[in-house]
Amino acid sequence: MSSQLLNTSSLPYCKGCGHDLIAKQSMKALEDLGFSPLDVIMVTDIGCHGIIDKCLNTHTVHGLHGRSAALGAGISYGLENPDKKVVVFIGDGGATIGLQHIMEAARLNLNMTVILHNNMLYGMTGGQTSGLTPKNFATTTSYEGNPLSGYDICALTHTAGASYTCRVLGIGDISDKFSSAFQVKGFSLLEIVEICPSYGVKLNPRRKLNEIVESSGRKIGEWENSRPAYKLSQGKKTKDLLSKVSIIDREYTHNLKEPISIILSGSAGEGVQLAAAILSKSAIRSGLDVTQKGSYPVTVGVGFSTAELNLSPGKINFHGINIPDVVIITSEDGLKHNLKRINNMKKGVLYIDKSLDIPETGAEIIQYDFRSVGAKNAALTSIVFFSKKSGIINYKSIFKTIESESMDKKLPVDKIKNSIAGL
Repeated sequence: MSSQLLNTSSLPYCKGCGHDLIAKQSMKALEDLGFSPLDVIMVTDIGCHGIIDKCLNTHTVHGLHGRSAALGAGISYGLENPDKKVVVFIGDGGATIGLQHIMEAARLNLNMTVILHNNMLYGMTGGQTSGLTPKNFATTTSYEGNPLSGYDICALTHTAGASYTCRVLGIGDISDKFSSAFQVKGFSLLEIVEICPSYGVKLNPRRKLNEIVESSGRKIGEWENSRPAYKLSQGKKTKDLLSKVSIIDREYTHNLKEPISIILSGSAGEGVQLAAAILSKSAIRSGLDVTQKGSYPVTVGVGFSTAELNLSPGKINFHGINIPDVVIITSEDGLKHNLKRINNMKKGVLYIDKSLDIPETGAEIIQYDFRSVGAKNAALTSIVFFSKKSGIINYKSIFKTIESESMDKKLPVDKIKNSIAGL
């Protein structure tokens, strides 16, 4: 078989597998419709069907098990050229895993075609029952036959709103069905029912494919919905989002000679992330490069809140922190969350609230009553204290940042200034 879209006629499937027929006839149908290799975006995932990638001259995208429809949907969203064709290959196992992805693509009627290789079991991983396995069909996990009926994928996608849905047996020349599916404007799904020669035939001896389908209650046929394909409407264009970001001008100097990593940690609800953002902006205002990363439980309002910052007089190429140079702890929650890293510090400085027990560490210990201005202001007080004590940046830059962000009326600026006045 000569083909523009396939680079070989020797496909990597088991002898007698319907996947061979699907690959060759689908590619032939695309060629007959005038699609060249670069007009086609083939999306596959985990499963026997997915090993076709290396045999294709088209664009190819290979995803996680069951996610090819989701990837195809994303590509369809982004394509503005109607002359391109998004084709998704998926197995019945993947279709079970990613069923909702298929339903959403059908509901939206996205411009794409799903070719479902339904060999009625998980062929690549050992012949287990899938969500599309017919009732009474034997698999390695249902030796006496599947006790349940599988999903009717065609009925589901048709009801969801697909423009075209078709079920056909994977026998003989079915290229016309591929052509019908590929010519649809909108979502089309072609389910090819086949039998796995490695597991399906062995576990279901003497059963014919048409008899298996008929006994399952699934009908061979085509179903259509008359509705337009989804078109992404172009709403009001947004201006460059970066233009909305305030420019922080350099107004202060710094005394930092080399990069420094800082961990600021306390309790949720005590302004840790806000304080970290203020310290970051103050460092930028002092001419430093900064990275900031927050960490806190999914519940957000309880437990610890930790911020990781890197400050540098030059470019920062890596934002991760293993053993920090400076740790600032304002509460028991923060101490517990960072205890291991504090224990591993052989040098550096630990700034810790005086109400807390001193952990084992090789860092220099500096204690202070960060909570004297109230628990909700402990983190903010701590960064002012750190700035004044370390001299890395001018602590006045912090109050300048607070003022520039119009937070000076909400935060107890005077109390914090008074709390560190004697330093």
